[in-house]
Amino acid sequence: MDVYALIGRPVEHSLSPPMHEAGYEATGVDARYVTFEPSSATDAVAAAVDLGVAGLNVTVPFKEEVLPAVEPTERARRVGAVNTVDFATSPPTGDNTDVAGVRRAFEHAGVSLSDVRAVVVGAGGAGRAATAALGESAASVHVANRTLSRAEALVADLDPAVPATLSAGPLSDVDDRIAEADVLVNATSVGMEADETPVPAAALHADLAVLDAVYTPLETRLLRDAAAAGAETVDGAWMLLFQGVAAFERWTGRDAPVDAMNETLRARL
Repeated sequence: MDVYALIGRPVEHSLSPPMHEAGYEATGVDARYVTFEPSSATDAVAAAVDLGVAGLNVTVPFKEEVLPAVEPTERARRVGAVNTVDFATSPPTGDNTDVAGVRRAFEHAGVSLSDVRAVVVGAGGAGRAATAALGESAASVHVANRTLSRAEALVADLDPAVPATLSAGPLSDVDDRIAEADVLVNATSVGMEADETPVPAAALHADLAVLDAVYTPLETRLLRDAAAAGAETVDGAWMLLFQGVAAFERWTGRDAPVDAMNETLRARL
């Protein structure tokens, strides 16, 4: 039996175990998925090697800390964070499947990212992954953040690595950018703890596709406002699902049973 695991703090309420184990059951993979809250990401990777763990998912606060313990893929290096570790190589390979999660969530909704003008709200880990994902095929990506220096640092890091034109600005000026945009991603936690939105409803329009990385609740205020404006909406559970799908496929070498994993995820949500 293979063992896969999630490390982070906290992880006790993570939806990854039931989602992945639904995938194992549907494909006949003899595996379990467990969670740990280590004090150190590097120690956790070393322990996983010693214990024969087949793969790790990594969540906050360890996505950056784990980098020195793995050989990052070019994608993970661009993003500056790892969320999936594969122990089939030595040293272990660290990848970032959040990038695939963003792209496949839009693709599932029928939204093309080719030559779009995109706005990403947030310059943390999710914002970096969203910018990297959109930057692969968008015409331009504008990163808006309350702390402008963080958005500027993100753009400086990613600009040489993606073909899209990247720019940064304060959140206070995001309305004008959204008015000209085709795609909007909320990569902050705004809307998770309270019925709040990171952008004014008046800035949204019918020619927009909106992805909210928040998945609890599934229907955030941002998505309600976007739907009311006639925009295409994509809830955060799709991003969560497809980053997990990408990890499943990397680890097992099999096509993931997307429907089974999605049904289990949404049942838990």
